[in-house]
Amino acid sequence: MIDSRKYRLKFLSLLAAAALAACGTDDIRNGTDSDDQSGSDEDTEEYAELVMGFVPSSDAENITANAQPLADYLEEALEMPVTAEVTTDYVGLVEAMRTGQTEIGFLPAFGYVQAAERGDVEVVAKAVRFGSGTYKAQYNVLADSDLEDFDDLVESEGLVWAFPGYSSTSGYLFPGLEFLNAGIEDLEGKFQHLEVQGHDNAILQLLDGNADFATTFDDARGSLSDEIPDITEQIRIIGYTDPIPNDTVTLYGGMPDDLKQRITEAFLTMEDNEEALQAMHEIYEWDGIEPAEDSEYDIVREAYAAFEDLID
Repeated sequence: MIDSRKYRLKFLSLLAAAALAACGTDDIRNGTDSDDQSGSDEDTEEYAELVMGFVPSSDAENITANAQPLADYLEEALEMPVTAEVTTDYVGLVEAMRTGQTEIGFLPAFGYVQAAERGDVEVVAKAVRFGSGTYKAQYNVLADSDLEDFDDLVESEGLVWAFPGYSSTSGYLFPGLEFLNAGIEDLEGKFQHLEVQGHDNAILQLLDGNADFATTFDDARGSLSDEIPDITEQIRIIGYTDPIPNDTVTLYGGMPDDLKQRITEAFLTMEDNEEALQAMHEIYEWDGIEPAEDSEYDIVREAYAAFEDLID
């Protein structure tokens, strides 16, 4: 299973590299020599257009359509064309930002950490949902399960653990880190791993009797409420992880400083533009935007470092 993920990452990187060759170099698209970007007003003027990249959380065409009001808002604020593009997944977006083919990226916490490790990118803002710039992962069990809390998971043997994927921040990395910190050295020896591709699928594995517990974002049960109206009665939450910083507005670091500052200000004042903010809600369910700093994502780096061999 792990080898196939490595192949997929390499394949997507090759696709991104091919796209770079097809589109031409960063300098041709922007009309400037990247070696001469000093952060002056002249450099900003030569940076003729911006591309903002999205990771598909739903139908890619719908994301592109919903992103248009945001693109319009940024075009007016920055006085330059802004184009929305949807990548295959966050790995493709990381590669596009690393090479400078995408200047603005809406990366999840783990994607940002990977991008910052591999290239010149800067986080400038993050999502606000339900009044908070952070969220948590949760441990789910059936309502009639004998498991009552996190300690029960640690003390039990042979439990089947359903999770969305090894690279999922809330679905695997943060719960896995908590298990390691609780003294479990061999997670695959301790639990039977059931990787299911999707937070809703992880919960469905509980309902189908295929797993003893599942880890998801808080509160993933809502994604199944239309299909299963009594989902909160059937699935019980027995614990939460430490807070995880929300997904980001990340900028390509090779842009002039004054342009990065203007983009940052445009996002941080976006709440005054109802259409642009509604666009972000339609795309990723953002309720607002607040400033973010790289140090906030150190806790994500810790989780990444613990499981790097699984996901690289």
